[in-house]
Amino acid sequence: MTTTSASQTSNAPAVDLKLEIVVIPVSDVERAKQFYAKLGWRLDADFAGPDDYRVIQFTPPGSNTSVIFGKNVTSAAPGSAQGLYLVVSDIEAARNALLGRGVAISEAFHAGGDVHVGTDEPYLFGRVRLSGPDPARGSYRSYASFSDPDGNGWLLQEVTARLPGRIDGNGTSFTSSADLAAAFRRAAAAHGEYEKQNGGKHDENWPDWYADYIVNEQHGQQQAA
Repeated sequence: MTTTSASQTSNAPAVDLKLEIVVIPVSDVERAKQFYAKLGWRLDADFAGPDDYRVIQFTPPGSNTSVIFGKNVTSAAPGSAQGLYLVVSDIEAARNALLGRGVAISEAFHAGGDVHVGTDEPYLFGRVRLSGPDPARGSYRSYASFSDPDGNGWLLQEVTARLPGRIDGNGTSFTSSADLAAAFRRAAAAHGEYEKQNGGKHDENWPDWYADYIVNEQHGQQQAA
């Protein structure tokens, strides 16, 4: 038998591994289909096969990853999928959009310290949920949660600036016009403070400043004054 060490493979060209499908277990396929359609997600597929087989695929708006559920597609217990994260640029806007569709969702919350025991459901930053978005509106720090009819658990997480190293290269991308507009609003607010620091003088190079701000934000870097 021939084995390959990590050092031997480290110089090999990177191969793209794109997560595109998450399978969620449900007990009632039609009920689940109605729920995910109510969320406003795109229905990509619904087909059946022999042996009581059926697969349905939905994709959240702006996402490159889809969810699949159906009959005879997973042996997991219905409702056992937990901690499914949906990243949004504005937690309150995303929450209000779901409320407008008649979806039951928690209030926005943030972490009550790095505590991983307690009565609340666990999530990345602990198990104590304090009411309202993160007071400093820090990226990755504000949440809201909801469940599908089987109890599969979803969390909205507000991300406005990525952690360093989270985005490869110099590219900057947005999954929707709403995300891009939100980035422009944040850049406008920051640029207003920048102009104040410079005596309130109009900055003729504001397009370059905006571009640098938005790219730096996505790469988790602070804008230079």
